[in-house]
Amino acid sequence: MILAGGFGTRLRPLSCTRPKTLFPIVNKPLLQWIFERLSKNNIQEAILAVNGLTAFHIKNQRIPKRGLRIKYSIDPPKTPLGTGGPIKNAEKLIGHSEPFLVLNGDIFAELSYTEILEAHKKSEALATIALCEVEDPTRFGVAELGTNCRVKNFIEKPAKGTAPTNLINAGIYVLSPEIFSYIPKGKHVSMEREIFPKLVKEGKLYGHVFQGLWMDIGKPEEYMQANKILLNTLAKTPKTKNRSKFTLKNPIAIDKGVKIEANSVIGPYAILGKNVAIGKNVQIKNSVILPDAKIGADSSINGALIGEGAIIGKKVRINKGCIIGDQAKIRDNISLANGTTVCPAKEVSENILKSKIIC
Repeated sequence: MILAGGFGTRLRPLSCTRPKTLFPIVNKPLLQWIFERLSKNNIQEAILAVNGLTAFHIKNQRIPKRGLRIKYSIDPPKTPLGTGGPIKNAEKLIGHSEPFLVLNGDIFAELSYTEILEAHKKSEALATIALCEVEDPTRFGVAELGTNCRVKNFIEKPAKGTAPTNLINAGIYVLSPEIFSYIPKGKHVSMEREIFPKLVKEGKLYGHVFQGLWMDIGKPEEYMQANKILLNTLAKTPKTKNRSKFTLKNPIAIDKGVKIEANSVIGPYAILGKNVAIGKNVQIKNSVILPDAKIGADSSINGALIGEGAIIGKKVRINKGCIIGDQAKIRDNISLANGTTVCPAKEVSENILKSKIIC
């Protein structure tokens, strides 16, 4: 089961026009990465817990299913169900015959689902959560392990300096069907705040520590960092390629249909989506450009996120931390201060000297 019903408020304005699970990581929707890993682990069916709008977006995206059977469990429109309610809501689809995986839809993780399923069955746990180590655990659920990987303490988002360990809930867990009796029907339920602490008291919550790559894309800076890390993974030998008309500095990712005009320098750490058009003398680095965006001549983009179909004029300067929404337009000769956000379909016709949100 993939929990993909959140509204992605911290990723606005880009999440105003797409769900988090469809944000591209190196030009591939996060959900596609998840499907591929499920398929590699011989998972045959995935249930998407979503709201109606997210289901519409996902179906329109036509993501390769990699042999998976895909089913949808739709959250009620006026009752957000949290992280636990959607599990109860999908009880009939999931059934009671065997343990099942639950994945947060905004997490990229290189984890063997086969291994955590085997660990769960071996321990006879009611719930087994994947755990990974991070520097700052205060934004996550923190687990302290006892004998045989039984969780003896679980604290959701502990205050700074109070976390018993740096092992955090990685947003991936295995649940046995008995879990349904712990979750009330039709209500907002937090697995992290309501269910896991109860299981700890009963000695039924176990942890599975893994060392693979793990990334949360819940905030813009995390999303950008996830792209950068994966670029490093996919292009381990950075080098510069000089082409007759433009220069590419690895690591970069360029999708189909991209056009780049003379004397432009792309990279390092630049990702260009499908059909992006780059004018002459453009410089782009440390940035993600979503499909169908157009970048005018003599413009510079450094450390920014440019939305789908956005139009960036000539001699534009877009700086670190800027987010340009889908279909927005930045007119010629405009400079945007660090951290400026432009909402979808908005037009900017004057310089922005201090960070602000343009709605």
